[in-house]
Amino acid sequence: MYCAAHHHGKPRCADCMDLFDYAQRRLQRCVFGDAKPNCAKCVVHCYTKDMREQIRMVMRWAGPRMLLRHPILGIRHLLADRKPVPVLPKKRVTD
Repeated sequence: MYCAAHHHGKPRCADCMDLFDYAQRRLQRCVFGDAKPNCAKCVVHCYTKDMREQIRMVMRWAGPRMLLRHPILGIRHLLADRKPVPVLPKKRVTD
């Protein structure tokens, strides 16, 4: 949604595709797995500082519009924000 609105109607430009691929890789490697909280409440910051700022900018724009474009996904995201934050898994000790 963000790329189509900001980059002249293209489905996804190269920069947005790189950001999307980066976010997907980070989500796949998350220590919380499927129990991952929303990024705003997470105790582990998966993204580098510059990528985190890019994600924040995209989410700040797309978030309010998601309720209109994809209401079920938007409501599920708002409900997920109310779930408690899971405890960080303990590191395994190897002998």
